[in-house]
Amino acid sequence: MTFMILTFIEMISPIFEYICEMKILHLSSEKSWRGGEQQMAYLIEELNLLGVESHVAARKDSEFEKWCINHKIPLLSIPFKNDFDVSSALKVKEYCKKNRFDIIHMHSSRSHSIAVLANTLGNSTPLILARRVDFPLKKNFFSKKKYNHSAIKRIICVSNKIKEIVIKSIEQAERCTTVYDGVDLHRFDGIGLRGKIRKELGIADEYKLIGNIAAIAPHKDYFTFLDTVKILSKKIKAKYLIAGEGPLREQIEKRIEELNLQKDVYVLGFRSDVENVFADLDVLLYTSKEEGLGSTLLDAMAYGLPIVATEGGGIPEIVKNEFNGLTTKVQDSEKLAEQVMRMLNNTTLREKLIANAKEYVKGFSKQEMAKKTLEVYKACLPKPKI
Repeated sequence: MTFMILTFIEMISPIFEYICEMKILHLSSEKSWRGGEQQMAYLIEELNLLGVESHVAARKDSEFEKWCINHKIPLLSIPFKNDFDVSSALKVKEYCKKNRFDIIHMHSSRSHSIAVLANTLGNSTPLILARRVDFPLKKNFFSKKKYNHSAIKRIICVSNKIKEIVIKSIEQAERCTTVYDGVDLHRFDGIGLRGKIRKELGIADEYKLIGNIAAIAPHKDYFTFLDTVKILSKKIKAKYLIAGEGPLREQIEKRIEELNLQKDVYVLGFRSDVENVFADLDVLLYTSKEEGLGSTLLDAMAYGLPIVATEGGGIPEIVKNEFNGLTTKVQDSEKLAEQVMRMLNNTTLREKLIANAKEYVKGFSKQEMAKKTLEVYKACLPKPKI
């Protein structure tokens, strides 16, 4: 009988490998919806399927607060006014006391600061930090203190490049680990209307469409994008799309005028219908000079959109030159233009890259990302006493 019971337990144990009684509080301090927020949403959805109860402390009146309400995620809305917002930190502390979370997962710089402040004010919940950008860590006292805080059990980096950067500034390198972003491999199945964007903008079919889908922020380097467009405008019949919003929009629009590209470049702003942009693009031209990983690139691979990208940050960890895309060094507009021309003119190469990308991206599913994140959580919990 004992043997039969042990055998039964052994048989069913894999079923419960990821099913555990665990409560996580995710901190989201950003107002807008960008790649990091999409990754949080994927993570929470998949963790719930794995038996993890997720709550969110979100910035009041933010896009992520709206998402939590729509998806019935337990929610604490707080101001996240600044890095020293004692009121928000105290609310996090009280929410943790009430709900007895196993871990706080900090998903942004300000949420990192607030969680550390809450800990300083008496909260004892272990912390895990997500690091999504490849900027060097600041060297001031406050930055060093918050990255090396004893309550932080792990720093999850979305690429090895970020891990390499973070390790230089923390005292315990073993706390850093890499978990790549994940995407919904079927997000765009059966959707995306080819011709919708062309019709909206009045662009004839005779023009190729080349574009980027990214925030108009310094590290995305739309200046190099426009320099590349200027070169291409003398060689091919094409129009160019910028799908994104951000603090540099006015500067980019001014640069478009300076280069006399007003008739060729369309700044679309933030688009919720990314599938329609994908459907009309002939090439995704991704020109970041710094990049954590670039989840848009993974989405493009799953969709079957050919990619020309720089080798900024963690991009080379997912876009392999001549295998599933074409790449160049950062800010090399001449080479970027050359690679775009190759992608448009060499049908055999383009089809090979698309096929390889579709197969390669299967290793970057949101399910895999959530499972690996859960493994990090479990490694940070106290070992059960036997």
